[in-house]
Amino acid sequence: MTYAVAFYLESGLVFAADSRTNAGVDDVSTYRKLTVFEKPGERLMTLLASGNLAVTQAIVERLRQGNLKKKGVANLMNAQDMFAAAQVVGQAVRDVHHHDGAALKAHNEEFRVGLIFGGQIKGGPMRLFLIYSAGNFIEASPDCPYFQIGENKYGKPIIDRTISHRSTMKEAAKCCLLSFDSTMRSNISVGLPIDLLCYRKDSYKRGFTARINEKDDYFQSVRTYWSNALHVAFQEMPDPDWKI
Repeated sequence: MTYAVAFYLESGLVFAADSRTNAGVDDVSTYRKLTVFEKPGERLMTLLASGNLAVTQAIVERLRQGNLKKKGVANLMNAQDMFAAAQVVGQAVRDVHHHDGAALKAHNEEFRVGLIFGGQIKGGPMRLFLIYSAGNFIEASPDCPYFQIGENKYGKPIIDRTISHRSTMKEAAKCCLLSFDSTMRSNISVGLPIDLLCYRKDSYKRGFTARINEKDDYFQSVRTYWSNALHVAFQEMPDPDWKI
């Protein structure tokens, strides 16, 4: 399983994904699920992927190969705006389904993929999209400033309580780590390391990036602080006035 999340903020975009992949309790591996496509000074796009690993890797490879093709062929490096770039990603999803869908079905395997795609192309605004298995997509907005894919239920409550479109990138990054910590405590299919990328609006290049593992001091301090704070808050909360 996977957990990935991205935030759409006034000041920029924050992306994060875990790297655990498992095909059973005795077959656990680490694969990067965050991919960057960029032409510094002109465009920066980031893709987060969840679902069948073979399918998501095939989609990423099609996008990379498409970027090398001649002018006139729609790809991420010649897309005029982020909507057109999201359509390129959606078409890559459909192409992989056309190529592999029947074979997967014949072996009782689902065509499972969930993608978060966002960034900025010079001359246009930042945009963030959630792309489905059919290749169609929806867009984030100030009223809906984040997307999650994969094992999202454990990490959602902390985001809903703390983050808005006006939150700072540091606040989003901090919340992101708490969201991952909550998920990893309740689901062993999500695990370290976490790949994190921050993009500042109108920079057209990647900003702060990190691969966070169990030795990361800040992540460990966040885990400890949050756990202790929850314990204190629970103890200080009034007991119910019930006869139990």
